Amino acid sequence: MLIQKVDKGTDLANMLLAYVEKCSWNDAKEHIAEIIRVWKFADWETMFAAIHDGKIVGMASAMKTDYYPLPDIHPWVSCIFVSEEYRGRKISGELIAYANQYLKKHGFSRSYIPSEFFGLYERYGYSYLRDIVNYGGGTDHLFVKELESDD
Repeated sequence: MLIQKVDKGTDLANMLLAYVEKCSWNDAKEHIAEIIRVWKFADWETMFAAIHDGKIVGMASAMKTDYYPLPDIHPWVSCIFVSEEYRGRKISGELIAYANQYLKKHGFSRSYIPSEFFGLYERYGYSYLRDIVNYGGGTDHLFVKELESDD
């Protein structure tokens, strides 16, 4: 499995856009696709792709903001998705670890992940911090991880 940073205007960015447009994450795919289409990333923000046998099988992002009115909380590891047929192989963990290494290189000492569920991100060193309300009015859980030297 290869995890790679996606850069604007590259073949990989085009592949990622096609992947997102066809993925099964119906609640978020149009939003993520639009972010990639207009490359709504600034400074250190970016996408990451998990590649297996030359095709994208998963993704994640590093972002300043997410779907929450919490401007003081950042960076977010977000847009985490792995194709159904590749789940159970710890690919999301590889994506998260890669994103955290990237964030650490950019001077961050922690990262945050929002989720509707308990039980996944704790496996990757995240701890529940508190419940948060998203822009749609729904409640999610906020997880935090201190980025240590081995991340």
